[in-house]
Amino acid sequence: MITKAISLVLTPFLLINFAFASGKMAAKKVDYKVNSKSSKLQWTGKKVTGKHSGLINLTSGELKFDGKDLVGGQFEIDMTSIVVTDLTGEYKGKLEGHLKADDFFGVAKHKKAKLKIKDVQFGKGGHYDVFAELTIKGITKPISFKADVTNSDKAATAKAKIVFNRTDFGIKYKSGKFFKSLGDKLIYDEVELLVKLVASK
Repeated sequence: MITKAISLVLTPFLLINFAFASGKMAAKKVDYKVNSKSSKLQWTGKKVTGKHSGLINLTSGELKFDGKDLVGGQFEIDMTSIVVTDLTGEYKGKLEGHLKADDFFGVAKHKKAKLKIKDVQFGKGGHYDVFAELTIKGITKPISFKADVTNSDKAATAKAKIVFNRTDFGIKYKSGKFFKSLGDKLIYDEVELLVKLVASK
């Protein structure tokens, strides 16, 4: 009788726990496809005498969610689409040509760059700590950054500032790490990318 009574008491709790666990398992993993036209990637490079900035196009991408939680994703960049937005005319054309040349991104041989998320942790302040691999000029290096992510039943948006060291990818042109006495010709190694991904199911 005691065993039966205990069973009657525990059964509702077991059912509730099972339902809760099933609900968690039912939080479906969903892929959101990145809209390359609505998304935006802005770059900034700095030198001793100032800085330059511009845009570059995304060709494809996806964000992976488990319920409301970001769990993965990736995006691909069209390196041939690099444009400079803070210059005009002849200087704009010269800088765009130089960025596409072998001194920098060598887009004739390396038309695509890629970022692939390897791990995601929910960080303090409501953002995600993202650990990824960045591939530029055929070289892949680990990188980490913070991202702000929102998603609904139909759409998702991810924003992040990604900073990488260009010399990690063989881009040594006028880097103080490899060339001495550059003076005001020195170009800093860090490149900043402001990324906004807009995606939908």
